[in-house]
Amino acid sequence: MQNRRPTARAPLTPVPQLLALTFSTGVIDAVGYLGLDRVFAGNMTGNVVILGMGLAGADLPVAGPSLALGAFVLGAALGGRVLRGSVTGWTPRTRALLLGVTTLLTLGAALALAGDLGTHETSAPSVLGMLVTAFLALAMGAQAAAARHVKVADVTTVVVTSTITGLAADSWLGHRVDQPWARRGAAVVLMILGALAGALLLQLHLVAGIAASAAITAIAALLGHTNRDGLAR
Repeated sequence: MQNRRPTARAPLTPVPQLLALTFSTGVIDAVGYLGLDRVFAGNMTGNVVILGMGLAGADLPVAGPSLALGAFVLGAALGGRVLRGSVTGWTPRTRALLLGVTTLLTLGAALALAGDLGTHETSAPSVLGMLVTAFLALAMGAQAAAARHVKVADVTTVVVTSTITGLAADSWLGHRVDQPWARRGAAVVLMILGALAGALLLQLHLVAGIAASAAITAIAALLGHTNRDGLAR
């Protein structure tokens, strides 16, 4: 009787869940920029540019982007520490890290609610507002670390610049090679839709957008292990 080797399981590729996190980031960045003194919680390129112009004397914030940048770096470092030694892909540690992101977002929403940071108009930063910014950026840094560990190309969940570059460079007008256009296109569109949703939710209350992102992240974390193929192409 021949011994049969166990069939290897297909690697987990939870692309829909990562795309949901991309939408969530769009919501958070819209809330941060419009409701927390023009600060991006997920898009660090934007913060670096704003910080540079602010330091040059432009009428732009310096403290908020600086805090967000530092908190994001700390969140990414902590995320990397949690995932240290874990195999690449979606693992129980990935799920645990994203549930931690959910917790940070929830704490940020609770702080915003307690401090009545409900206006959708940009105002001078307050201590409470800076704390909310720190929680959001810390969460986005950890989320970016989780997405990096899962390694789905073109879906970092926090930026889409490289995704847009890939779409254009590999297109018929560019290198003209086969590309995962559905995944790339979905990431760009969902980031836009997330920002749109965040701006609309901000008209209700600043907490609405943060709470929506927390809920999306929790669902993505819990369902991440259920998908094997996603939008692979």
